[in-house]
Amino acid sequence: MSTRLAGRARRSTLALLTGAALATLLSVTAAGAAPLAGAGGATNAAAVDVYMQDTPTDVGLQPHSLNPLWQSPDIKVCTTAVECPTSQNPIVGQRNYIFVKLRNPGPYGDSVMEEGAIEVYRTTPGGGAAWPGAWTQIGWMGVPVYPGVTSVTIPWDNVPGPGHFCLLARWVSPNDPMTFEGPDIGVNTRNNNNIAWRNVDSVALTAGGLVQTRPFAIGNTLTRAARSSVVFSQTGAPFQTAGGRLVADLGPTLFERWAKGGKAGKGIREAGRNQVEIVDIGQASLDNLELNPGERIAFSLNFTAAAPTQEKIAVNVTQIGPDTTGAARADLGGVRYDITVAQRK
Repeated sequence: MSTRLAGRARRSTLALLTGAALATLLSVTAAGAAPLAGAGGATNAAAVDVYMQDTPTDVGLQPHSLNPLWQSPDIKVCTTAVECPTSQNPIVGQRNYIFVKLRNPGPYGDSVMEEGAIEVYRTTPGGGAAWPGAWTQIGWMGVPVYPGVTSVTIPWDNVPGPGHFCLLARWVSPNDPMTFEGPDIGVNTRNNNNIAWRNVDSVALTAGGLVQTRPFAIGNTLTRAARSSVVFSQTGAPFQTAGGRLVADLGPTLFERWAKGGKAGKGIREAGRNQVEIVDIGQASLDNLELNPGERIAFSLNFTAAAPTQEKIAVNVTQIGPDTTGAARADLGGVRYDITVAQRK
Protein backbone atom coordinates (compact mmCIF):
# COMPACT_ATOMS: atom_id res chain seq x y z
CA MET A 1 0.00 0.00 0.00
CA SER A 2 1.10 3.58 -0.54
CA THR A 3 3.05 5.65 1.95
CA ARG A 4 0.56 8.40 1.15
CA LEU A 5 -2.20 6.68 3.13
CA ALA A 6 -2.58 8.39 6.50
CA GLY A 7 -1.76 6.26 9.51
CA ARG A 8 -0.14 3.56 7.37
CA ALA A 9 3.40 4.84 6.87
CA ARG A 10 5.70 1.98 6.08
CA ARG A 11 9.38 1.64 5.31
CA SER A 12 11.07 -0.63 2.82
CA THR A 13 13.84 -2.93 3.96
CA LEU A 14 15.47 -3.28 0.55
CA ALA A 15 16.01 -1.04 -2.43
CA LEU A 16 14.19 -1.58 -5.72
CA LEU A 17 16.06 -4.01 -7.93
CA THR A 18 16.18 -3.03 -11.61
CA GLY A 19 18.46 -3.34 -14.63
CA ALA A 20 19.07 -5.15 -17.87
CA ALA A 21 20.35 -8.26 -16.07
CA LEU A 22 16.97 -8.71 -14.45
CA ALA A 23 15.17 -8.31 -17.75
CA THR A 24 16.97 -11.37 -19.16
CA LEU A 25 15.66 -13.49 -16.29
CA LEU A 26 12.12 -12.19 -16.23
CA SER A 27 9.24 -14.48 -17.14
CA VAL A 28 5.96 -12.76 -16.42
CA THR A 29 2.38 -13.00 -17.56
CA ALA A 30 -0.15 -10.37 -16.55
CA ALA A 31 -3.93 -10.51 -16.50
CA GLY A 32 -5.72 -7.36 -17.50
CA ALA A 33 -2.58 -5.44 -18.48
CA ALA A 34 -2.93 -1.65 -18.43
CA PRO A 35 -0.82 1.13 -19.96
CA LEU A 36 2.18 2.16 -17.93
CA ALA A 37 1.27 4.86 -15.41
CA GLY A 38 3.61 7.79 -15.01
CA ALA A 39 5.22 7.45 -18.45
CA GLY A 40 8.46 9.26 -19.04
CA GLY A 41 9.97 8.27 -15.70
CA ALA A 42 7.60 10.29 -13.54
CA THR A 43 6.91 8.97 -10.04
CA ASN A 44 3.53 7.28 -9.71
CA ALA A 45 1.50 9.44 -7.32
CA ALA A 46 -1.37 6.96 -6.95
CA ALA A 47 -1.74 4.71 -3.92
CA VAL A 48 -0.04 1.36 -4.52
CA ASP A 49 -0.86 -1.98 -2.91
CA VAL A 50 0.32 -5.29 -4.39
CA TYR A 51 -0.39 -8.40 -2.33
CA MET A 52 -0.24 -12.19 -2.19
CA GLN A 53 -2.85 -14.42 -0.59
CA ASP A 54 -2.06 -16.20 2.67
CA THR A 55 -5.25 -18.28 2.37
CA PRO A 56 -7.82 -18.65 -0.45
CA THR A 57 -10.11 -16.11 1.28
CA ASP A 58 -7.39 -13.51 1.90
CA VAL A 59 -8.20 -10.12 0.30
CA GLY A 60 -5.03 -8.35 1.42
CA LEU A 61 -6.09 -6.85 4.75
CA GLN A 62 -3.29 -6.40 7.26
CA PRO A 63 -3.20 -7.60 9.88
CA HIS A 64 -5.70 -10.43 9.56
CA SER A 65 -6.68 -13.47 11.64
CA LEU A 66 -6.87 -16.08 8.85
CA ASN A 67 -5.26 -19.49 9.39
CA PRO A 68 -3.17 -21.39 8.59
CA LEU A 69 -0.78 -18.70 7.41
CA TRP A 70 1.65 -21.19 5.92
CA GLN A 71 -0.39 -22.68 3.09
CA SER A 72 -0.41 -19.77 0.62
CA PRO A 73 -2.15 -20.63 -2.67
CA ASP A 74 -0.02 -17.99 -4.45
CA ILE A 75 3.25 -19.97 -4.25
CA LYS A 76 3.67 -23.11 -6.33
CA VAL A 77 6.64 -25.35 -7.22
CA CYS A 78 6.68 -27.12 -10.58
CA THR A 79 9.30 -29.36 -12.16
CA THR A 80 8.83 -27.74 -15.60
CA ALA A 81 8.55 -24.18 -16.89
CA VAL A 82 4.89 -24.87 -17.66
CA GLU A 83 2.81 -24.15 -14.57
CA CYS A 84 1.48 -27.36 -13.02
CA PRO A 85 -2.10 -27.74 -11.70
CA THR A 86 -0.92 -28.32 -8.11
CA SER A 87 2.39 -27.66 -6.38
CA GLN A 88 4.97 -30.43 -6.60
CA ASN A 89 7.99 -31.47 -4.57
CA PRO A 90 11.11 -30.22 -6.39
CA ILE A 91 13.46 -32.71 -8.02
CA VAL A 92 16.84 -32.65 -6.28
CA GLY A 93 19.81 -31.57 -8.39
CA GLN A 94 17.74 -30.27 -11.31
CA ARG A 95 16.19 -27.01 -12.45
CA ASN A 96 12.73 -26.54 -11.02
CA TYR A 97 10.45 -23.48 -11.15
CA ILE A 98 8.66 -21.42 -8.54
CA PHE A 99 5.48 -19.64 -9.62
CA VAL A 100 4.32 -16.66 -7.54
CA LYS A 101 1.08 -14.76 -8.11
CA LEU A 102 0.98 -11.02 -7.40
CA ARG A 103 -2.40 -9.28 -7.09
CA ASN A 104 -2.97 -5.62 -7.90
CA PRO A 105 -4.59 -3.69 -6.39
CA GLY A 106 -4.96 -4.69 -2.78
CA PRO A 107 -7.41 -2.99 -0.41
CA TYR A 108 -5.11 0.01 0.12
CA GLY A 109 -4.24 0.81 -3.50
CA ASP A 110 -5.46 2.03 -6.86
CA SER A 111 -5.47 0.20 -10.19
CA VAL A 112 -2.05 1.36 -11.37
CA MET A 113 1.07 -0.45 -12.50
CA GLU A 114 3.84 -0.79 -9.91
CA GLU A 115 7.43 -1.96 -10.28
CA GLY A 116 9.32 -3.92 -7.67
CA ALA A 117 11.03 -7.24 -7.05
CA ILE A 118 9.82 -10.63 -5.92
CA GLU A 119 12.21 -12.57 -3.68
CA VAL A 120 11.89 -16.25 -2.77
CA TYR A 121 13.55 -17.99 0.20
CA ARG A 122 13.71 -21.53 1.59
CA THR A 123 14.30 -23.17 4.95
CA THR A 124 13.90 -26.58 6.62
CA PRO A 125 10.17 -27.37 6.91
CA GLY A 126 8.57 -26.65 10.27
CA GLY A 127 8.21 -23.72 12.63
CA GLY A 128 10.29 -21.14 14.47
CA ALA A 129 12.49 -20.20 11.50
CA ALA A 130 13.81 -16.77 12.52
CA TRP A 131 13.94 -14.05 9.89
CA PRO A 132 16.31 -13.54 8.19
CA GLY A 133 19.01 -15.84 9.58
CA ALA A 134 17.22 -19.18 9.11
CA TRP A 135 16.31 -18.47 5.48
CA THR A 136 18.35 -18.95 2.28
CA GLN A 137 17.48 -16.96 -0.83
CA ILE A 138 16.59 -19.04 -3.88
CA GLY A 139 16.26 -16.16 -6.30
CA TRP A 140 14.74 -12.78 -7.07
CA MET A 141 13.39 -10.99 -10.07
CA GLY A 142 12.42 -7.44 -11.01
CA VAL A 143 8.86 -7.24 -12.27
CA PRO A 144 6.17 -4.76 -13.32
CA VAL A 145 2.81 -5.63 -11.78
CA TYR A 146 -0.19 -4.44 -13.76
CA PRO A 147 -3.77 -4.35 -12.47
CA GLY A 148 -5.03 -7.90 -12.26
CA VAL A 149 -3.04 -11.01 -11.39
CA THR A 150 0.60 -11.26 -12.49
CA SER A 151 2.33 -14.66 -12.46
CA VAL A 152 6.10 -14.60 -11.97
CA THR A 153 8.27 -17.62 -12.78
CA ILE A 154 11.59 -17.96 -10.93
CA PRO A 155 14.01 -20.75 -11.94
CA TRP A 156 15.37 -22.85 -9.07
CA ASP A 157 18.62 -24.55 -10.06
CA ASN A 158 20.47 -27.38 -8.33
CA VAL A 159 17.85 -28.02 -5.66
CA PRO A 160 19.68 -29.44 -2.63
CA GLY A 161 18.68 -32.70 -0.98
CA PRO A 162 16.55 -34.00 0.55
CA GLY A 163 14.26 -31.70 -1.48
CA HIS A 164 11.73 -30.69 1.18
CA PHE A 165 11.43 -27.02 2.12
CA CYS A 166 9.35 -24.21 3.52
CA LEU A 167 9.12 -21.36 1.02
CA LEU A 168 8.73 -17.62 1.60
CA ALA A 169 7.94 -14.96 -1.02
CA ARG A 170 8.46 -11.22 -0.44
CA TRP A 171 7.26 -8.40 -2.71
CA VAL A 172 9.73 -5.51 -2.31
CA SER A 173 8.87 -2.04 -3.62
CA PRO A 174 9.77 1.49 -2.43
CA ASN A 175 6.18 2.63 -3.07
CA ASP A 176 4.69 -0.39 -1.30
CA PRO A 177 7.04 -1.18 1.60
CA MET A 178 6.63 -3.54 4.56
CA THR A 179 4.92 -2.34 7.72
CA PHE A 180 7.81 -3.86 9.68
CA GLU A 181 9.80 -7.10 9.83
CA GLY A 182 10.92 -8.86 12.98
CA PRO A 183 12.24 -12.36 13.70
CA ASP A 184 8.81 -14.09 13.67
CA ILE A 185 7.75 -15.10 10.16
CA GLY A 186 4.18 -15.61 11.33
CA VAL A 187 3.95 -12.08 12.73
CA ASN A 188 5.56 -10.67 9.59
CA THR A 189 3.21 -12.56 7.29
CA ARG A 190 0.08 -11.62 9.21
CA ASN A 191 1.00 -7.92 9.20
CA ASN A 192 2.40 -7.59 5.66
CA ASN A 193 0.34 -8.48 2.63
CA ASN A 194 3.69 -8.27 0.73
CA ILE A 195 4.73 -11.61 2.31
CA ALA A 196 3.43 -15.13 1.60
CA TRP A 197 4.51 -18.42 3.15
CA ARG A 198 4.00 -21.97 1.89
CA ASN A 199 4.82 -25.17 3.77
CA VAL A 200 3.15 -28.01 1.88
CA ASP A 201 4.80 -31.36 1.14
CA SER A 202 3.65 -34.44 -0.79
CA VAL A 203 4.17 -37.92 0.66
CA ALA A 204 3.71 -40.68 -1.93
CA LEU A 205 3.42 -44.03 -0.14
CA THR A 206 3.05 -47.57 -1.41
CA ALA A 207 0.89 -49.91 0.62
CA GLY A 208 3.24 -52.15 2.59
CA GLY A 209 6.19 -50.33 1.05
CA LEU A 210 9.16 -48.39 2.31
CA VAL A 211 9.10 -45.66 4.93
CA GLN A 212 8.92 -42.12 3.59
CA THR A 213 10.86 -39.70 5.82
CA ARG A 214 10.32 -35.97 6.02
CA PRO A 215 12.33 -33.40 8.04
CA PHE A 216 10.60 -31.08 10.49
CA ALA A 217 12.25 -28.39 12.61
CA ILE A 218 11.13 -26.38 15.64
CA GLY A 219 12.78 -23.14 16.70
CA ASN A 220 12.80 -20.35 19.24
CA THR A 221 13.03 -16.77 17.93
CA LEU A 222 13.08 -15.27 21.44
CA THR A 223 16.10 -14.07 23.42
CA ARG A 224 15.15 -16.36 26.31
CA ALA A 225 14.52 -20.09 26.61
CA ALA A 226 10.97 -21.09 25.74
CA ARG A 227 8.80 -24.21 25.63
CA SER A 228 6.81 -25.30 22.59
CA SER A 229 4.45 -28.05 21.51
CA VAL A 230 4.31 -29.99 18.25
CA VAL A 231 0.62 -30.48 17.45
CA PHE A 232 -0.80 -33.04 14.99
CA SER A 233 -4.13 -32.84 13.16
CA GLN A 234 -5.58 -34.09 9.90
CA THR A 235 -8.05 -33.08 7.23
CA GLY A 236 -9.83 -35.18 4.66
CA ALA A 237 -9.85 -38.92 5.27
CA PRO A 238 -8.04 -40.11 8.42
CA PHE A 239 -4.58 -41.53 7.75
CA GLN A 240 -5.78 -44.65 9.59
CA THR A 241 -8.03 -45.33 6.57
CA ALA A 242 -4.90 -46.50 4.77
CA GLY A 243 -3.51 -48.26 7.82
CA GLY A 244 -1.22 -45.28 8.20
CA ARG A 245 1.49 -45.06 10.82
CA LEU A 246 3.40 -41.91 11.78
CA VAL A 247 6.51 -42.05 13.97
CA ALA A 248 8.52 -39.03 15.08
CA ASP A 249 12.24 -39.73 15.45
CA LEU A 250 13.24 -36.87 17.74
CA GLY A 251 16.94 -37.63 17.78
CA PRO A 252 18.96 -37.67 21.02
CA THR A 253 18.90 -33.92 21.76
CA LEU A 254 15.18 -33.28 21.33
CA PHE A 255 14.21 -36.60 22.93
CA GLU A 256 16.26 -35.67 26.00
CA ARG A 257 14.53 -32.27 26.13
CA TRP A 258 11.16 -34.01 25.92
CA ALA A 259 12.13 -36.44 28.70
CA LYS A 260 13.27 -33.57 30.92
CA GLY A 261 9.90 -31.92 30.30
CA GLY A 262 8.13 -34.96 31.72
CA LYS A 263 7.45 -36.71 28.38
CA ALA A 264 4.34 -34.57 28.17
CA GLY A 265 1.82 -35.01 25.39
CA LYS A 266 -1.33 -36.78 24.30
CA GLY A 267 -2.28 -39.34 21.68
CA ILE A 268 1.29 -40.67 21.59
CA ARG A 269 3.46 -43.54 22.84
CA GLU A 270 7.17 -44.29 22.89
CA ALA A 271 8.17 -46.52 20.00
CA GLY A 272 11.90 -47.14 20.39
CA ARG A 273 15.13 -45.26 20.91
CA ASN A 274 14.39 -41.53 20.56
CA GLN A 275 11.13 -42.36 18.79
CA VAL A 276 7.50 -41.52 19.54
CA GLU A 277 4.54 -42.95 17.62
CA ILE A 278 1.69 -40.56 16.90
CA VAL A 279 -1.22 -42.83 17.75
CA ASP A 280 -4.14 -40.38 17.57
CA ILE A 281 -3.04 -38.24 14.63
CA GLY A 282 -6.20 -36.14 14.69
CA GLN A 283 -5.50 -34.65 18.12
CA ALA A 284 -2.02 -35.60 19.29
CA SER A 285 0.75 -33.41 20.67
CA LEU A 286 4.30 -33.49 21.98
CA ASP A 287 4.49 -30.89 24.72
CA ASN A 288 6.93 -29.07 26.97
CA LEU A 289 9.82 -29.07 24.50
CA GLU A 290 12.35 -26.51 25.71
CA LEU A 291 14.45 -24.61 23.20
CA ASN A 292 17.34 -22.28 23.93
CA PRO A 293 17.34 -18.67 22.67
CA GLY A 294 17.70 -18.61 18.88
CA GLU A 295 17.88 -22.41 18.69
CA ARG A 296 16.27 -24.52 15.94
CA ILE A 297 16.34 -28.33 16.03
CA ALA A 298 15.34 -30.67 13.22
CA PHE A 299 13.89 -34.15 13.62
CA SER A 300 12.30 -36.75 11.32
CA LEU A 301 8.73 -37.79 10.59
CA ASN A 302 8.41 -41.34 9.26
CA PHE A 303 5.28 -42.26 7.26
CA THR A 304 4.11 -45.76 6.28
CA ALA A 305 0.77 -47.22 5.12
CA ALA A 306 -0.68 -50.71 4.90
CA ALA A 307 -3.55 -50.34 2.43
CA PRO A 308 -4.07 -48.36 -0.79
CA THR A 309 -6.71 -45.66 -0.87
CA GLN A 310 -8.08 -43.10 -3.32
CA GLU A 311 -9.23 -40.77 -0.57
CA LYS A 312 -7.51 -37.45 0.05
CA ILE A 313 -5.43 -37.47 3.22
CA ALA A 314 -3.63 -34.50 4.77
CA VAL A 315 -1.68 -34.54 8.02
CA ASN A 316 -0.87 -31.17 9.57
CA VAL A 317 2.08 -30.76 11.94
CA THR A 318 2.36 -27.39 13.70
CA GLN A 319 4.70 -25.81 16.23
CA ILE A 320 2.78 -23.92 18.91
CA GLY A 321 4.62 -21.67 21.36
CA PRO A 322 5.44 -18.11 22.43
CA ASP A 323 6.29 -15.44 19.87
CA THR A 324 7.71 -11.93 20.01
CA THR A 325 4.27 -10.30 20.37
CA GLY A 326 3.90 -11.84 23.83
CA ALA A 327 1.41 -14.50 22.75
CA ALA A 328 1.99 -17.68 24.73
CA ARG A 329 0.39 -20.12 22.26
CA ALA A 330 1.05 -18.74 18.80
CA ASP A 331 1.22 -20.71 15.57
CA LEU A 332 4.96 -20.62 14.84
CA GLY A 333 4.67 -22.53 11.58
CA GLY A 334 3.94 -25.99 10.35
CA VAL A 335 3.64 -28.27 7.36
CA ARG A 336 0.69 -29.89 5.59
CA TYR A 337 1.62 -33.34 4.33
CA ASP A 338 -0.58 -34.40 1.40
CA ILE A 339 -0.51 -38.20 1.45
CA THR A 340 -1.27 -40.67 -1.34
CA VAL A 341 -1.16 -44.44 -0.94
CA ALA A 342 -0.79 -46.59 -4.07
CA GLN A 343 -1.24 -50.32 -4.57
CA ARG A 344 1.98 -52.26 -4.32
CA LYS A 345 2.98 -53.73 -7.69
